[in-house]
Amino acid sequence: MTPNVARRVALIGDAGFYVGPSLARELARRGHDLVLGDPEAGLAAELSDLGAQVEVVAGVRDLADPDSATRLVAAARERFGRIDAAAAFSGRVITGRFVESTVDDLHAAVRGCLEAPYHFLRAVVPEMVERGGGQVLLITSAAGARPTPGAPLYSAARAGATMLAKNVAGEVAATGVQVNAVGTNFMDFPEFLRASGATDPEVRAKVERQVPMRRLGTVEEFASFCMPFLDGTSGFTTGQFVAYAGGWA
Repeated sequence: MTPNVARRVALIGDAGFYVGPSLARELARRGHDLVLGDPEAGLAAELSDLGAQVEVVAGVRDLADPDSATRLVAAARERFGRIDAAAAFSGRVITGRFVESTVDDLHAAVRGCLEAPYHFLRAVVPEMVERGGGQVLLITSAAGARPTPGAPLYSAARAGATMLAKNVAGEVAATGVQVNAVGTNFMDFPEFLRASGATDPEVRAKVERQVPMRRLGTVEEFASFCMPFLDGTSGFTTGQFVAYAGGWA
């Protein structure tokens, strides 16, 4: 099928987990065709009903594997001929005190939180530079914006990813490519609830008291927040990091 050249093309590294499905829905509603890595069941059909053309790429969830981002970009190039926007999140939550950590813990944090975004940026950014424009949003963590007791390795690796995005943004700003980062914490999704123990209602109440807004964020509202960094409506911001954590960072 010949793509509608009037529609923007967005790539989502993982459309089956965390904010990925919600990002895909928001972008489809805003007139984007989509390249989706490992979408959740039924999502591609749902997006097609919203008017989007959808290219699905399977087996690319592990962005720390260099082939994953390369395959996503190749699929976008072959199906649509370009990428206007790209978003990715990655990372494994590593908890525990630093003095009890192991080098294996460090390697796991770096692989998921720093190597994965490196490979994604390395694949996507040159493609956009060649075209003379595009928007990249790297979703990191608010834990990288301040010391995080109980997760020092995770916090440090996330800070590295955020600084990587800022450095890449500065390097390519003159080409018209935007690179920004948004970092979350205290989000109401299974991985955070598991890592924080907030699957227990009493623990959740304690966790929520740590948030200035006294609640957890939802992935749907987070997806809406991300749109100016992806949907083409805001073209004059790059190299920025914004925490999305209810006032915690």
